[in-house]
Amino acid sequence: MDEDQRKTKTCVSTFRWVLRPQGWTKEKANGPSGTDGAAAARSKPGPPPATGPKPNLEPPRFRERLRDCSISEGSDATFQGVVSGSRPLTVSWFHDGQRVHTRHASFRNGVASLFLTRCPPGSAGVYTCVAENPAGQESSGAVLRVTAAEVPELTANELHGDDPGRHQDAGPEPCGEETQTDRGSLHFVDPPNHVEVAVGEQARLHCGFRSSSLPVASCWIYNKDRVVEAGPGVSVRTGETQSSLVISRACARDTGSYTVVVRNQKCSAAHTISLAVIDRPDPPASQPVVSQMSAQALVLSWMGPSYDGGTAVLGYVVEVREEGGAGGPGNWTQLTNQCKNTCYHVRSGLEPLGQYRFRVRAYNAAGSSEPSRESECVTMATERVKKEEPESYVTLSVDTEHKVRDHYNVHEQLGVGKFGKVFRLSHKETGQVCAGKFYQARVAKDKLAARREIELMKCLHHPKLVQCLAAYHTRSEIVMVMEYIAGGELFQRIVAENFEHTEPTCVRYVQQILDGMLYVHRQNIVHLDLKPENIVCVDTTGMQIKIIDFGLAAKLDEGKPLLVMHGTPEFAAPEVIGYEPVGVETDMWSIGVICFILLSGESPFQGNSDAETLALVTAACYEFDEESFEDISDLAKDFISSLLQKDRKSRLSCAKALAHPWMASFPALKGRATKSLKKDKMRRFLARRKWKKTGKAVLALKRMANLSNRPDSPGGFLEEPGWSPAAEEAIRALDRQLRSEPRFQRALTDAAVARGATAQLSCLVSGHPQPAVKWLHRDEPVSESLRVSAKRDGDGLCSLVVLDAQPSDSGVYVCSASNALGEATCSARLRVEL
Repeated sequence: MDEDQRKTKTCVSTFRWVLRPQGWTKEKANGPSGTDGAAAARSKPGPPPATGPKPNLEPPRFRERLRDCSISEGSDATFQGVVSGSRPLTVSWFHDGQRVHTRHASFRNGVASLFLTRCPPGSAGVYTCVAENPAGQESSGAVLRVTAAEVPELTANELHGDDPGRHQDAGPEPCGEETQTDRGSLHFVDPPNHVEVAVGEQARLHCGFRSSSLPVASCWIYNKDRVVEAGPGVSVRTGETQSSLVISRACARDTGSYTVVVRNQKCSAAHTISLAVIDRPDPPASQPVVSQMSAQALVLSWMGPSYDGGTAVLGYVVEVREEGGAGGPGNWTQLTNQCKNTCYHVRSGLEPLGQYRFRVRAYNAAGSSEPSRESECVTMATERVKKEEPESYVTLSVDTEHKVRDHYNVHEQLGVGKFGKVFRLSHKETGQVCAGKFYQARVAKDKLAARREIELMKCLHHPKLVQCLAAYHTRSEIVMVMEYIAGGELFQRIVAENFEHTEPTCVRYVQQILDGMLYVHRQNIVHLDLKPENIVCVDTTGMQIKIIDFGLAAKLDEGKPLLVMHGTPEFAAPEVIGYEPVGVETDMWSIGVICFILLSGESPFQGNSDAETLALVTAACYEFDEESFEDISDLAKDFISSLLQKDRKSRLSCAKALAHPWMASFPALKGRATKSLKKDKMRRFLARRKWKKTGKAVLALKRMANLSNRPDSPGGFLEEPGWSPAAEEAIRALDRQLRSEPRFQRALTDAAVARGATAQLSCLVSGHPQPAVKWLHRDEPVSESLRVSAKRDGDGLCSLVVLDAQPSDSGVYVCSASNALGEATCSARLRVEL
């Protein structure tokens, strides 16, 4: 094979072999005339009388002949044939006419086998099995092809296509190894998945690849939308083994995904590299908001930057400036540069009655952002500590005359959910900071659901429940104004490094959840969506919590069963999954699951899929892992077991749960359970919850690597959504760049074989689309049979194999290759010697 054209070298040898009859000796061959052995065999054909057929003896016959085999260098190969005939029956093996002497040949139960191990390129050639007995002999031959170049394991970016030139009767390869065609012929070699550069630096995206055939064509596509072409500041270069894209001075707008699509004449492959151009982040999107203010401390919260600079934000710098001094405003001073969240508790450095402003900077690996907008001027409280007054509640009515913006300023978005978006609000007159839930209610059904939640919230007045402060319902919008809670999710708070997590603290949290739900249940209301995300902390320092999100809550009517088909699988009770009537006991199941996770960091019913999770919940199948509950009291396990009962009537009510010995023994636990509980499993639980929320998006991105490999469909992967018309056309154009008329890289050569031997004529043809090949003998098409077969592999190697060659097989053979662009022929003469 032409090494200039191919990186993979396939070795096939042809030979001349004369079968010598039994009784042949060197003396008989040379004789008085001095002829050589071959001449003697031709002048005295046939075996001597001693070896002639005997009565009632069946000559050897191959019921299953040897089959060709293609392997990689260093791999093993096996040839097998099934032989019948009268005993005694002997079997011999030959390689290119030379007897094979090996202990790895066997003949048992009529099966002749030859095992070749760790084959080098020199093992390639024709292997012949000769079976003989006193009644005669018969042979069967097959070709072994050894691919000299090592083929590495394929990556996920490779795509395997059909080979229309493969012989229909080839069947499974008996050698037990994947052939070159089976394994694919185009793949990337250790391509990068992510490249990160600073603004202004050179960005070089480089992909090396290996192709078993040339030429190759490639293109680069940005974000599946725009074809990247060479131009000012951009260079694109493609060779036979690599393709590279270089951006001389990268800027933020160059950030994105770059897909290189490579095609040869057989298949396609694609790989995507994400480029991150690192810059300083934008300033935080909102000014700091002050809450939980006392004489010398307060809590600041803000929104993160709208653009992180192309890499993760590492933290925030919080700065303060004193106002109202005799000399005017002071200088900005740093409070901390180690804040890791968008919330910070200022505990020192502030004076009673002092006036201050705050601002925040975000920073990443590239540097620090510009400061955020300054907070409003804050006046600290006096040193006198006022006695905490109980919360006061007002009965409100839905305002249908005004819009929320008539009374409140609408600030940044705080979150988004199934039913709408939540924004930070501030009252125009009092400055009170609130949260506004803007419902996406375009149809009557959604509007009814929004009004139902508002009506439920109007009658829920308890310190452990988020409070509804106002509601607006106009033709254009439905908004519920709620109290602003700045502490964040309870579970996120627990995993913080500086937060103590013990069994007594878990008891305190569960007590508060039970207190709030006891009040809810007494109103004949069920929450139906209790889960960790809906338990939040009042502030960042204390242990007070509140229950939020009553979007799925429902009122229980006596005598009217309530059936629901919503909820989160891990926290839903068996009756929800079974679509059976629910009740207040349904919430108790969810509290049991939350308590289980609080203590162990593991979800009791988490399966490998939602279906498996639902099956575990339906069966109420869970266990207390010995390691996870090593430091947990038996009372805690009993408490959980009393809630995770399959029969909802057997579960504890809120009142009975509050009276459980675990709750009552809270003071007694201090002496035993002050040991901090491990947080690593809870961190993994939270990470998995976060992953599940974005799992579908991740799966959609992974599908981008799937490409079709069919030669007649270079852009089959374009069925993936998102490709722009320009990108589709560029990918299809790769196939047109590769089109070429047929050409013989290696032509046929004349051959001569002895009568009864195996003859093989081989040539190597290229062209795209793949040429159709036909063989002619004496200007007539060759008819394939059990004795004559034409084969072609994926590399363009075409062979005509003639078993048990006869004089009538002599003559000129022509191989013709044609495609839409042209036709090429080559010929050779075969001579079968008598």
